[in-house]
Amino acid sequence: YGATSDPQLQQFIEVESQKQRFQQLVHQMTEVCWEKCMDKPGPKLDSRTEVCFVNCVERFIDTSQFILNRLEQTQRSRGSFSESMSD
Repeated sequence: YGATSDPQLQQFIEVESQKQRFQQLVHQMTEVCWEKCMDKPGPKLDSRTEVCFVNCVERFIDTSQFILNRLEQTQRSRGSFSESMSD
């Protein structure tokens, strides 16, 4: 009796690893945008810094979404015609 024979367990593991990836992404995004936008940390964000953060986060999310979609497509196409595309 292997763990893989339990579809619910598989689903759980998949969801958990996605959550973990998402948290890593958020952590990465926070670091990137903080470095990029916070030139002088103060008690509150000025509007320029806030705009910078919003743009940075949106771009980061777009990029991540694009990468995730590409990965999914790659995995799907690899399943259908495995070795014919050695990229």
